[in-house]
Amino acid sequence: MNRTRRTRRRRLAMLAFAMLATVSLGAGAFSLALFTDVKTVTANTFTTGTIVLGVNPATALLTSANMMPGDTVTNGLVVSNAGTGALRYAMTGASTNADAKNLMNQIVLTVKTLGTSCAAFDGTTLYTGNLVAPFFGDPATGAQAGDRALASGVSETLCFRANLPLATGNTFQNATTTTTFTFTAEQTANNP
Repeated sequence: MNRTRRTRRRRLAMLAFAMLATVSLGAGAFSLALFTDVKTVTANTFTTGTIVLGVNPATALLTSANMMPGDTVTNGLVVSNAGTGALRYAMTGASTNADAKNLMNQIVLTVKTLGTSCAAFDGTTLYTGNLVAPFFGDPATGAQAGDRALASGVSETLCFRANLPLATGNTFQNATTTTTFTFTAEQTANNP
């Protein structure tokens, strides 16, 4: 039994020593002094830009109440970028055919950039054809052939001319069509 007691005492003493060593090492680790520093970076603000397309006039760009074969109607339209980001835009539209006379297919629309003046109508041609869209560019996302680009704060004048050809026949008497021009813009940044 003595031997068993001694073995137990040794084990208890070793266990007590091991526990005391662990506590001492842990206390020593927590009592070490370290120099530290912390910095913060504040005021991280994010603001998005804007794409704002403007047109002037916004209604009744081209009108004629008694158009005769050979007549033309011309007017200018200012397209502007009032947003903070560069944009590109396209022009599409829709025309009515309520009387089934298809005047929308007879009238020839021409859209040009501003040259000397819209009255002179000597700019670069963007579109010539009937009143059936698309007119120029493509409203699909990304750069497309014919899209027009405008930097922020910039505007451009487009010249519009509608012509009823001299060869227009009697079937188009008292015909009416109404056309809506739609300008669609998108950002150019990060949008190839």
